[in-house]
Amino acid sequence: MEMESPRSPEAEIGHRVEDLWEVVEPQLSPSEKLNSCFEDIPVASFPRTHPSQVIEIPSDATLAQTVKILSKNKILSAPIRNVEAPEEASWMDKYIGIVEFAGIAMWLLSQQSDAAANGTAGSAAGSPVANLVARLGSFTFRRTSSGRVETTTDSKSDEAVSVGGSFFETLTSSEFYKNTKVGDISGSFRWAPFLALQTSDTFLTMLLLLSKYRMKSLPVVEVGGDKIENIITQSSVVHMLAECVGLPWFESWGTKKLSELGLPIMKPYKLIKVNEDQPVLKAFQLMREKGVGGLPVMDTSGAKAIGNISIRDVQYLLTAPKIYKEHRTITAKDFLTEVRHHLQEQHEASPLLHDVITCKKDDTIKDIILRLDSEKIHRIYVVDDKGNTEGVITLRDIISKLVHEPRHYFGDFFDGVVPLPPNSTV
Repeated sequence: MEMESPRSPEAEIGHRVEDLWEVVEPQLSPSEKLNSCFEDIPVASFPRTHPSQVIEIPSDATLAQTVKILSKNKILSAPIRNVEAPEEASWMDKYIGIVEFAGIAMWLLSQQSDAAANGTAGSAAGSPVANLVARLGSFTFRRTSSGRVETTTDSKSDEAVSVGGSFFETLTSSEFYKNTKVGDISGSFRWAPFLALQTSDTFLTMLLLLSKYRMKSLPVVEVGGDKIENIITQSSVVHMLAECVGLPWFESWGTKKLSELGLPIMKPYKLIKVNEDQPVLKAFQLMREKGVGGLPVMDTSGAKAIGNISIRDVQYLLTAPKIYKEHRTITAKDFLTEVRHHLQEQHEASPLLHDVITCKKDDTIKDIILRLDSEKIHRIYVVDDKGNTEGVITLRDIISKLVHEPRHYFGDFFDGVVPLPPNSTV
């Protein structure tokens, strides 16, 4: 029977795996067969996430300029190009890491709380950070339909009226932001090392780096080349898997129940969470300390999740008016409520507008992949028959159950990668 033509570039990859699946040695276990198939496909085949040129940020860009570039291009992270590297430098010397918008916002919050603490002690009165915090306190922000963030000022504040302009212009006009370059915060929270794949590397390498080795995104470069050809993310891999539903190789793996595959991986008592009445800053602080990208907000009983807060939601501390004014005291529950109001006012789509998304241990991995892909979320909570939260499944967990690392697979692969500074968390 002739197979239907692939419905997307991602589905074409699924057909390639299917062709290899049919000819791979029959005595191999299903797991070994999948490893073998993915080892035979080069990452050059992975569909380009952004058909246009990959957005890069120069290391001497200010924080405000960096946030502006990310916002304008509607992306959450980008590679940082070292402006001091010579033109002919290899990619290893040309890039110093990948920074996320959430990482910048978290860094700003930590600077702000330091300034506030010092300010009380009287030592930082008039410091650039303290001045900036005072000025920003008199602004409210709203996001327009085009994605631009605009400000309105509190009429009681003479300084606010005299400053005017947009949120980003306000930041840029501050000496602190003029002097702080994105390269200066190298190694801070959510700053990933620049670990690039070459186009000849395989899907197996890529899948292992995104799962076992906890990379959030992987730039792809030509062998011997010096520019980024593509960036592969966990989300794009899960989308690829969703497009493979129905193919025999996928069904043989995807119809397994979560419990059969050993998911969720984490024991319930190890789940990192906050209660609804705790300050939302506690949630972001926990993400930073534990190196996780999101956590559930639990009801007063501590058993049921009422929502999920992701690291990228830190942006609402800076852009949603009511939350900004109360960001030091607002509870996790009120944060969720206010963000929903803000999103509805701005007519923005977001996973935060929905109730917390859950599944059960006897759901299949296929069910989970389709839900994560359609909802554009990175984690789903596992509940028991009473609705009590038992665990979490992330995109990384799913990829880790697709392939396994053969003995000595990476060899000296990591030798050329510049280690991260000791104080960093990715």
